Amino acid sequence: MFIKSISFENYRNLKTAKIFPSKGINVICGDNAQGKTNIVECLWLFTGGRSFRGSKDNELTTFGTQSSKIKISFNSRERDQTLEILIKNNKRTAILNDVPKSYMSQIVGSFCAVVFSPDHLTLIKNGPDERRSFIDAALCQIKPSYTTHLGRYKRIINERNSLLKDIPKHRELEDTLDIWNERLANEGALIAAERLEYTEKLKESSLKFYKGISDGKEELEIIYKSSFGGKNGMTKEELKSNMLSSLSKRQSDDIYCGFTSIGIHRDDISIKINSREARSFGSQGQQRSAVLSMKLAEAEILANEKGEAPVILLDDVLSELDSSRQNYLLNKLEGLQVFITCCETNIKSESIISIKNGEIISEGK
Repeated sequence: MFIKSISFENYRNLKTAKIFPSKGINVICGDNAQGKTNIVECLWLFTGGRSFRGSKDNELTTFGTQSSKIKISFNSRERDQTLEILIKNNKRTAILNDVPKSYMSQIVGSFCAVVFSPDHLTLIKNGPDERRSFIDAALCQIKPSYTTHLGRYKRIINERNSLLKDIPKHRELEDTLDIWNERLANEGALIAAERLEYTEKLKESSLKFYKGISDGKEELEIIYKSSFGGKNGMTKEELKSNMLSSLSKRQSDDIYCGFTSIGIHRDDISIKINSREARSFGSQGQQRSAVLSMKLAEAEILANEKGEAPVILLDDVLSELDSSRQNYLLNKLEGLQVFITCCETNIKSESIISIKNGEIISEGK
């Protein structure tokens, strides 16, 4: 998979332009706050996901304008395709191969990318929600139908939580909890099975990359922590049975607290370096290397599952790596289309895109 052209109009601080990147490594260079990350963010939106910077849709348009438009032409499975996104009235809509889509979720899986930025250190530093989102976003690109199951699960959780809050005032409603438990366990088992299987692949692949980055001196371990006793290798029926049993045991507490205390929305991923939790004991460099290894693993798994490599987006990654780690990373990215933002242009690349005050001032080799 590779991008043939990128165009943007009224996006952030970027001036209207069209770029023709190379199939290999593309370096986006310029001083700080010139718009380098905006290009990477723009490309990420074509996966169907939200901004990796946590920005709202109304923050993506140029100040003082009503709408923005971004478009790529790309090649996937030896077929040329187009994907256009319009951002208007705080909402994104998409057109894939000239066919309008009602929801952004309908383009998930059409264009695949993996992004890494300094903000992704929160994957280790922040709470479980960040780590669950990482796994879920990766799975959505591999299996777009996974998005539907996540949406269903969220709706069921909201309904169950509303019911739990009403039960203390209307005790007769408690009998209806069994219906919601069954629905929750059905969707939860499907999601848990996918997450557990994916985490095993991630564990193996990220360990390989981390050993390479750390020169074989350290080991990375990733473990899925289920809130209801789910384990890799369990069938969906076994996972469902475990969740139903746990929901039953926690029912009184859930009614008292007014929310669902177990389920895939309470699971976590443990990230360890040399058997110690990276969040508590890992240095800044170790945490960065761990997240980078997980991102490289995500790209490898995605390539294996989809039959073609995703586009790699690296925002301000190399500045924190020494030369040996830079060389290792660039070595592993050979043969892939990569977009790297940096302040210098001393990186071996096939294309250099220079930007100043949001304007593309030069594009070439």
